[in-house]
Amino acid sequence: MQQTGSGRTLVDSRGSSCPGPITDLALAYRRSKRGDVIELWATDPGVKPDLQAWASKTRNEIVSIDDQGDKIVAVLKIVNR
Repeated sequence: MQQTGSGRTLVDSRGSSCPGPITDLALAYRRSKRGDVIELWATDPGVKPDLQAWASKTRNEIVSIDDQGDKIVAVLKIVNR
């Protein structure tokens, strides 16, 4: 996990399989504040439905999920703490 400045955190979970990326996201979420943005990088395709479930459960916003071939990049905005 890496703070990239002004309320933005990069979570690099490439190479980690389920539930690793969501666990990493949850750790970043615990350190976040309302309005922060978390960018998650993952290679496990199962992260897409897991992100949908996590966002629904925590009532936070998925800004985008982009499959870039070598990685999936998800951007989440923290709207609920």
